[in-house]
Amino acid sequence: MTSPGSTSPGRLRRGWQRIRTEPKLGRHVAVITALAVLASGVGGYILNHQRLSWPWDKSFTFYATFQQAPGVSPGHGQEVRIAGVHVGEIESVGVDDHGDARLKLSIDTEHEVHKNATVVLRPKSQLNEMYVELNPGTREAGRIKSNGVLPVRNSKAPVQIDQVLSHLDTNTRSALTTLLQQSDTALAGAPEQLPEGLNATDKVVKRLKPVVTALQTRRTSLRKLVTALSQVSTAVGDDDGRLTRLINSLEKTLTAVGAHKGDLGSSLSKLPGVTRQLKEATTAVQSLSDQLDPTLDGLDGASDSLPNALKKAKKTADKLDETVDNGNPAVDKALPVVRNLRPFAKDLDAALPDLRASTKRLDEDTAALVPSLVDLGPFLINTRSLTSYRDGNGGILRGFAVVAPTTIPNTDLKFLSTPTQPYRFPLKPVVPR
Repeated sequence: MTSPGSTSPGRLRRGWQRIRTEPKLGRHVAVITALAVLASGVGGYILNHQRLSWPWDKSFTFYATFQQAPGVSPGHGQEVRIAGVHVGEIESVGVDDHGDARLKLSIDTEHEVHKNATVVLRPKSQLNEMYVELNPGTREAGRIKSNGVLPVRNSKAPVQIDQVLSHLDTNTRSALTTLLQQSDTALAGAPEQLPEGLNATDKVVKRLKPVVTALQTRRTSLRKLVTALSQVSTAVGDDDGRLTRLINSLEKTLTAVGAHKGDLGSSLSKLPGVTRQLKEATTAVQSLSDQLDPTLDGLDGASDSLPNALKKAKKTADKLDETVDNGNPAVDKALPVVRNLRPFAKDLDAALPDLRASTKRLDEDTAALVPSLVDLGPFLINTRSLTSYRDGNGGILRGFAVVAPTTIPNTDLKFLSTPTQPYRFPLKPVVPR
């Protein structure tokens, strides 16, 4: 009796010999084998593009919790995307202990999911075919473990059209139905009318662009304002103690003001008098300003002529500077003379009393001599030869009589002349002999 292991090679050998020896059997086997290989390749390609998970594929599995998960159908290739790129699939869906939907997500191991990751359930098409948009989060929050769970606060679900329609009343639904019917009628001639409408819409959109930009700027400003108000509110809320002290201080201040109501009333009663005095002072200031206006006008005119005067004064100062420079040598030479005259000045100071007594008589003598100056001129001309010992006729001896003011007392001249009839000496011309 032969064992099974020894018969298997024999069977294969006999089968191979039959294929070779029997007519057309080898060709049929080759075609069947080729078709099987082709079917396996095509099936593998199709299954691979249908996102079939092979047993040897490595993946990271975790759970995401949603309040609602409409349109989710695991096993139909619904994707998990990161930044729009397919990285995994929705494996299964269930309900947790709190009544929320829990989705089992499987992604490639090369992507990390952190504890602050967020998931959003989005529709892929109008047929409500869903996919999960995953934001992996930041490394600072730390990675979640395999089969970890993201809480509900990290997820968002889409708003379904039936949820919106359920909030509408009967009249609104009827109006919406009528609008859809009229839209269908309006779009019946769309090929002829829609291009013009789209062109007009394009122009309107271009004109509305500045408005949208301004609204966006306003939205940004409002966001900053709300943020600033939030910060102020937070700061005020954190400073309850200071606000309490402020309110207490305000209450004490108002109490003190109420206690001095009488003094405040008396002060207010004096206010009309103060107002009247202030009005009078204002009137006086107005009159003073009216008087100052001409003065200021004069100063304005003087300021116009002042530059020319300053220029002339500058020229005078320049000439005076030159004069001082030219006079410096004379001053230097006069300094020794002044030093030499200083002793005589002391003696002159002692002689001033006697000179003052003598000069008192000069006015009277001058008054007496001035009227005789007319006769004194010819007398001097005729008597000038008295100082010479020669004349036209030769030499001659002469005698001189000298009369000094001291020989004729001043009192004798007083009675000889009057202010109206001065005395004149009887002078005669001398003829030389």
